[in-house]
Amino acid sequence: MIYRFRAILDHDTKEDIFRDIEIRKTDTFEDLHNVLTQSFGFDGSEMASFYVSNDEWDQGQEIALFDMGQNDDIRMMNETIIEDVVDEDHTKLIYIYDFLNMWTFLVELGEIVEEAEGTDYPNLMFVCGQVPSEAPEKQFEADQSDEDHDGYRLDDYDELNFDEHWN
Repeated sequence: MIYRFRAILDHDTKEDIFRDIEIRKTDTFEDLHNVLTQSFGFDGSEMASFYVSNDEWDQGQEIALFDMGQNDDIRMMNETIIEDVVDEDHTKLIYIYDFLNMWTFLVELGEIVEEAEGTDYPNLMFVCGQVPSEAPEKQFEADQSDEDHDGYRLDDYDELNFDEHWN
């Protein structure tokens, strides 16, 4: 069986940027990672992870490209078969490429179809939009306000009147 995914660049611009990809359900997440990086024009040399997601796009269990030895619960892309995580009831993934620039993609299973004779998989079906030269900036709740929890602005550091060399 073939899984058809749509991977959408998560950004705040008017232009839609997405790729429609077909891949065998028995392929690994590393195979999906490779086709995603190639289809969006990345060289594939940066760290990346998939995250299992729910209908609200909450970030769940990580499926990492490399083992960083920080957590025993992390699954590895090259060891994880797509159908073991994704099915008709669990269709959404978050894919982050290049943790320095945080290229973030919302990946969703659109349909499951029979394998087409004569088609090589993975298969890039459709391309929409051009990837910008720089990753879109993410707006996090803390970024939306210049104030921290005490009501001070981050720019007010010099006006706080305390001795930096107190010890």
